[in-house]
Amino acid sequence: MTSANAIVCSFYTPDDYYGNHARQLREQLDELGIEHELLEITKAPGEDWADTTRRKIGFIRSVCERHPDKKVFWIDIDCRISYLPDYIANSTADLIGFQRSFGSPLQIGYGNRTRFWEPSFWGIGTSPQARKLIVDADELEKRAKVKATDDYFLEEAWRTNARQLTFQMIPTTEIARERAPLEPGQRQPFFTFGSSGNVADFKNKVVQHGGGKQVGLRRKLLKRAKQVEKKLPDGIRGPLRRIADASGVTGALTAGKAKGIDSERTRLLGEVLGFSLKGERASAESSLKQFEEKYVASAAEKANLDAAHSFLHYSANGDGKLELMWWAKPFPGNFGDWLSPLIFQHYSGSKVFLQSPVKPANKGHIVALGSIGRFIRSSSVVVGTGVSSLDVELNKKATYVSVRGPHTSGALKAAGGPDVSSYGDPGIVISKIFPLGRGKTSGRGVLVRHFSHAAIPLRLPEDLDELSVMMSSKEAIAAFVEKLNEYDFVITSAMHVMITCQSYGIPCALITFEGFEENVHGSGIKYSDYALGAEVEVMEPEVMPLDMRGLDLRSKARPIKVSDSRISEVESHILRGIALGSKK
Repeated sequence: MTSANAIVCSFYTPDDYYGNHARQLREQLDELGIEHELLEITKAPGEDWADTTRRKIGFIRSVCERHPDKKVFWIDIDCRISYLPDYIANSTADLIGFQRSFGSPLQIGYGNRTRFWEPSFWGIGTSPQARKLIVDADELEKRAKVKATDDYFLEEAWRTNARQLTFQMIPTTEIARERAPLEPGQRQPFFTFGSSGNVADFKNKVVQHGGGKQVGLRRKLLKRAKQVEKKLPDGIRGPLRRIADASGVTGALTAGKAKGIDSERTRLLGEVLGFSLKGERASAESSLKQFEEKYVASAAEKANLDAAHSFLHYSANGDGKLELMWWAKPFPGNFGDWLSPLIFQHYSGSKVFLQSPVKPANKGHIVALGSIGRFIRSSSVVVGTGVSSLDVELNKKATYVSVRGPHTSGALKAAGGPDVSSYGDPGIVISKIFPLGRGKTSGRGVLVRHFSHAAIPLRLPEDLDELSVMMSSKEAIAAFVEKLNEYDFVITSAMHVMITCQSYGIPCALITFEGFEENVHGSGIKYSDYALGAEVEVMEPEVMPLDMRGLDLRSKARPIKVSDSRISEVESHILRGIALGSKK
């Protein structure tokens, strides 16, 4: 419930980008019943974006003066709130907001960034101390001659007044743009971050505060590498990217560094995961026991432990050994990616070990499910792999049993590789592994989002349930597939959920979400690549509004089923790939 003692404010210039966002934000705030002041301003002659942002401070001060008894919240005009949580609307803090760069409490303070507050959404209380902060910021902005943006003046006023202020940080899990799946019991995120791109244009051109750690060398190198890659001609970009992937440079630059304030805790978690990857059950269980005797796992740590359990299942059970490439992250795992070890252990009976796509691969291994064609190596045996865009140079020296479809085959031929005409995503065999019949269904539909869509604030019809795509264990996947078969229809933005539905013949619709079309990586060719390879009707994602109430979703679901003969042919591809992969 929104407090009657709060007002949201922002301003905007009357150009197409900001004017359109202002209209959308106003409509949203009106619908939510939140009082607001959205002011249209005009740039003065010679004024640039940085100059315009400075005017924010004086505007907020004026709103505070007009509403002395209301909490005043600023929101950037291209950001959104799906609701205003009670703990924010009725906060008693002098200042409330996100930490800079939307950091978490474990990264708090100037040791991690040069400024404390994220300027896109923050609120000022009604106390004299709170209002003094905005007055001080405004007075400084009026007299300062430096080239600076609004957050510079907010930071200066904060540093001056911080010892006298109560403050409250909004958790980073409230940001709907994040791709991380919702944690158990987590509120639906209320804030969607927008960016016009002007921040990047004015970086290093306006005054910044000192303090904070220097950006790590790896992060600098990754950023620089991306900048250089964009400027390269197409004929050079592909080969260089392939060299970086195969040599492990990509993995080194993108690998996350374990974070934690307890070194033993971090060590034990690392041991559980490391031993599980190697199939060392006794050691993994010993480290897990030590961890559980001392610590309570956070949601992120539980996700790591769930993934470790899945790794151990595949690496410690079976006869023989099979190296397999798949995307293991984000933990606990993504349904479509973790179909790969499930399928290949089922058909091989072997212990399955992860070959990371971004680490060097000297030994023979199989590359199968997913749009991971760019990571194919000379030592790879390829079974049904695809690409997400055509600007990828595939390795022509690998052993190709099959690819996902004709688009991937064309990309391979363009790279000077063999002409592969055997198609089919291995995911279509799932109905053979779990032979479930579709009896009487529930009368309801279910939404399954791509993991990158997990935090989008949606409004769903009452007859639509929702299931998470985040899982990795065989038990979880089996239960998920069984549950899908209980519904009348499935609405999904995850391609391998659609493929699973088409393996069983469950009516399904493929969708994406308005404003989040680019969350799923690639140009979109993978959908037609799959369909043409599986010999089924092509389904392109239909863009859905965030408010899906009132839509006839049932009519959008298509009862498409992959033929038994096509599934059998893909089974033969898998068996041949296993035979070749075991010899390498």
